[in-house]
Amino acid sequence: MNQESWLKTVVRFAKPCRRKLIFSIFLEVISVGGGIVPYFGVYQIIILFFEGKQTVQDILFWTSICLLGYVIKLLFHAFATTLSHISAYTILEGMRMAMADRLMHAPLGTVLNQTVGSLKSIIVDRVETIELPLAHLIPEGFSNLLLPICVFIYLFIIDWRMALASIITVPIAFITYGFMMKNFNEKYHDYMEASNYVNGVIVEYVEGIEVIKAFNQSTTSYEKFEKAIHSFKEYTLDWFRSTWKLMNFGGAVLPSTLLGTLPIGMILYKQGSLSPAELTMCMILSLGIIGPLTSFTVFINDLKSIEYAVKDADELLNLEELENTNKSTSIKGYDIELNNVSFCYDSTGNHCNNNVLSSLSLNIPQGNFTALVGPSGSGKSTIARLIARFWDVSEGEIRIGGTNIKEIPLSQLGDMVSFVTQDNFLFNCSLLENIRLGNPKATDEEVLQAAKSACCDGFISNFEKGYHTSAGEAGGRLSGGEKQRIAIARAILKDAPIVILDEATAFTDPENEDKIQKSIAALTKGKTLLVIAHRLSTIKNADQIIVLEKGKIRNKGTHEELLRKEGLYEDMWKAHIGAKLWAANQELGGV
Repeated sequence: MNQESWLKTVVRFAKPCRRKLIFSIFLEVISVGGGIVPYFGVYQIIILFFEGKQTVQDILFWTSICLLGYVIKLLFHAFATTLSHISAYTILEGMRMAMADRLMHAPLGTVLNQTVGSLKSIIVDRVETIELPLAHLIPEGFSNLLLPICVFIYLFIIDWRMALASIITVPIAFITYGFMMKNFNEKYHDYMEASNYVNGVIVEYVEGIEVIKAFNQSTTSYEKFEKAIHSFKEYTLDWFRSTWKLMNFGGAVLPSTLLGTLPIGMILYKQGSLSPAELTMCMILSLGIIGPLTSFTVFINDLKSIEYAVKDADELLNLEELENTNKSTSIKGYDIELNNVSFCYDSTGNHCNNNVLSSLSLNIPQGNFTALVGPSGSGKSTIARLIARFWDVSEGEIRIGGTNIKEIPLSQLGDMVSFVTQDNFLFNCSLLENIRLGNPKATDEEVLQAAKSACCDGFISNFEKGYHTSAGEAGGRLSGGEKQRIAIARAILKDAPIVILDEATAFTDPENEDKIQKSIAALTKGKTLLVIAHRLSTIKNADQIIVLEKGKIRNKGTHEELLRKEGLYEDMWKAHIGAKLWAANQELGGV
């Protein structure tokens, strides 16, 4: 993965606001010009006093000129920073949208390998750190460089020796800062590593607090949390202690321009090379040179902050995408065929010796009900996700209607496949809109009909606001089975010709199992159906049952055919029946 430099990344996302940035700099140049006017006005007032020609009218005139220059400086600086802030947020918006789009087109495995805390940290926190330095660095960095140059030129016009004397402290300070910054990159890198570690521990602690409480591990977990924060504090303080002497020395020396201008100015004055007015003005101007330069120590840190934030963002901006074609394909049918498919979860592209699937071939006829069963880790869910093209196969091919799914646009494939899993996510909007996600163009009546077909209407109607209840508000009151039925309602509304149910009955309790089965029957009528299930009773009527073990097909047939063959399916069925009898006895015993 070749990453461009962080500066090129910022410039690339700055294209939509390039004119605003240029105009921002132009306004800042005017602001700098306004900032120089008061120096000129003060110089004229000093001359009036030294020549004894001061009048109230002249003093008020030049004071007004100074005030006008100061107002120009403030106003145009405000306009410049307003545009630079708009530009900065435009850049942030572009980066966040690009990262979200990249995540949508990257293989699902690549995305799932990222923790939620890591993704949130990069997309929200790390990108946000770019805004403040970027918004100020562009106009203010330019003005803080331009203003000292203009003041130095002004001093040079008065007397070149005084101009050089005004910057006599700059080399001393820069040498000091040079010693202080010699291992800055290394230290900053370690600082970011420590910061990322402590952020990870905090997220882990917060996300796992339920488990921590359940297993009474609060002391151990809090100790890890406390050590991470203490370690980060100590590292930061150690870095500060190693630099504070040089930093304070440089900060004290750099603005002390009178160390050069005062003695040299007095010598030149005694020699008659400088008038009293010029000497006074030179000392005032020298004080105006260094102030802006001191801000560059802050800007260096800001630049490094932007660099690291953009580098983190580049991890998502450069995620490898699934190959996609924009040319719509004519599909002749909805039968599914897997030919010699092998797959490994190694996302690095290297050879993998631990395939989840190995040379697997399978036919799923159109309109048929096919079930996948087998022990955990046998590859059931992997097959389902490969058909939906959440990943690409390592070897072999998958065809739908005789067409390789790699030749089908991802958007078209997405319209062809409905996927319902055991982990069903509800967005923070109304239950009505959560179901409408299956078909955003559906009317309210169509949404309600899908909800009724999925047996959702009963429990949704119990809420005070009914279908308009927020999923966030209802989230704590919905059971796993109820969330599954909402997911099934989405799929019914989508009305895709291929339906994949991955452990869709995993959270079903006995009293809801019948409702779930009715929901599934409504969803799958006339569709090509692939079901992955641990509850073997839910797939007894399948047209074909595929028994998987260690990524290979061990057996296949109908429920009755497989029971007549001694093997893995028979053992699984006996275990399933035994579990149901035990549960029934427990329930009777409780009564």
